[in-house]
Amino acid sequence: MLSVGDAAPDFELPDQHGDTVSLSEYRGQRVVVYFYPRADTPGCTTEACGFRDSWDEFGERDVAVLGISDDPVSDLDSFADKYDLPFSLLSDEDGSISSAYDSYGEKNMFGKTFDGVFRNTYLVGPDGTIEQVYEGVSPDGHAEEILADLDD
Repeated sequence: MLSVGDAAPDFELPDQHGDTVSLSEYRGQRVVVYFYPRADTPGCTTEACGFRDSWDEFGERDVAVLGISDDPVSDLDSFADKYDLPFSLLSDEDGSISSAYDSYGEKNMFGKTFDGVFRNTYLVGPDGTIEQVYEGVSPDGHAEEILADLDD
């Protein structure tokens, strides 16, 4: 895992609309960069809706939210529309950015081994360094956990 104080790896990825989003665009403000395994699955929906439901509170603290998975853009678009998600969902189909954030690798599910995205979150500070690391997070209440940490 990357550590507090490390420089957050920069990236440019397509969002749910096919527009390119880069981390460097957010210099000067905090950014929640959260990695999730698969759009429109129960845990990922719970996590995304938590950020949606807390959207105004993140805005009040001038904190942007970016979700990253290895889903194709078309899946992200329908996921964002279905749940009215107000933040960018980014497509990292080859897992290269997720790997740079130690959030991609071998997983086992139902007796099958495959590569996929791990549920990790980083809070990136205004200067581009990592301020907080959340490894293997629980989707339920995660947005509130980050908000509480921001207020400490």
